[in-house]
Amino acid sequence: TTGPLAIVRAARSPDATEAGEHQPPEASASGRVVVGIDGSSSSRRALRWALEEARLRRASVDVVHAWQPPYVVVPSPYVAPSPFPSVPAGTDVVESHARVLLNQVIDDEDLRHQPAPVERILVCATAARAVLDTALGADLVVLGTRGLGGFPGLLLGSVTHHVAHHARCPLVVIP
Repeated sequence: TTGPLAIVRAARSPDATEAGEHQPPEASASGRVVVGIDGSSSSRRALRWALEEARLRRASVDVVHAWQPPYVVVPSPYVAPSPFPSVPAGTDVVESHARVLLNQVIDDEDLRHQPAPVERILVCATAARAVLDTALGADLVVLGTRGLGGFPGLLLGSVTHHVAHHARCPLVVIP
């Protein structure tokens, strides 16, 4: 695809809320746009598009970046093989690098004409879960077609694919 792809769900009545589903707060007059970033060129284009759309809508922008703790394998001749043979390692360093990336990607953009300060959200979770949780009550989610994953043959990355199937608000996918 050469242009943005919008996925818009059918409107739901307030009493059609599923059990356990988060009830979004009353929509503000200006609205809220959520954009997921991972540092890839696709996510940077998605951020630019989201910022422009937020300007047009007079909406706020939440930029979310997810990180996960690294795991290292700790082999031991004294421990029986386990289905979970790894342990988390050095989360402070990974979280710090994730925060630097989040700030750097946002700081590379012109934010002078945004109607509200851009919210920087760093989450220790899978990327799809971070975007979906942040998007509760949002008016729009914006993602790139694919980010830093290792499946170059896919049109949509795994995160975008997952969010497309589970987001409760419209999603715009930027190539």
